[in-house]
Amino acid sequence: MELSSKQRAYLRSLASDVDPVFSIGKSGLTPEVTAAVSEAFANKELIKINIQKNLSDTEDREELFKMGEVLAERTRSVFVCLIGRKLVFYKPFSGEKAKRDDRIRLPK
Repeated sequence: MELSSKQRAYLRSLASDVDPVFSIGKSGLTPEVTAAVSEAFANKELIKINIQKNLSDTEDREELFKMGEVLAERTRSVFVCLIGRKLVFYKPFSGEKAKRDDRIRLPK
């Protein structure tokens, strides 16, 4: 799923009020982290993940961005943006949950 710049900006504004659901520490992107993030998408469309500062190999902004892209691929979500040391992901509800009233409606 590709997002337009307007849709990314909208999701970024929504993410400012979202608390991080996970923190990724020195062990990095383990299968357990990937599974936990996938589970989080069962109840939320928009999640934020905090990256701990003690990750020595992710001090560079490009490395954090790559981590976001890898996690998005693994969870079949969309990497929305990087805000400081926080990664924001979006995965629209599917099936019956797509009919929920509280789902995110993206601008065209």
